[in-house]
Amino acid sequence: MNDSHDLGYGLTKAFWHQGIVTEAGKAILEQAKKDGIPFVTATHDRNNPRSGGVMIQLGMHYQYSYEEQWQPKDQLVTFRMYQLNLADQTSPVYKKYWDDSAVHFIEADVIS
Repeated sequence: MNDSHDLGYGLTKAFWHQGIVTEAGKAILEQAKKDGIPFVTATHDRNNPRSGGVMIQLGMHYQYSYEEQWQPKDQLVTFRMYQLNLADQTSPVYKKYWDDSAVHFIEADVIS
């Protein structure tokens, strides 16, 4: 569980809300499972809940939140970390972001 398997995405605003990232993400996760990757994580800014919605649609589950001084804008951001276990549903939670952040917590009201 020391290796990172982060799923990242970005899409120009003209293409938002068309299901493109969800569809592409499903294909990527399918291939990751075939390749034997045990889990995938993804994070989003708490102020961008629609990105969290994509993670939920991909079958990912909220694990925890953490604060980070985000670059290049040099601003404090609270990120939510989601995880999908591909090989073993009982795999432990990827804790690197938790361990690296002085401020980390579990938000009780986050839909997962």
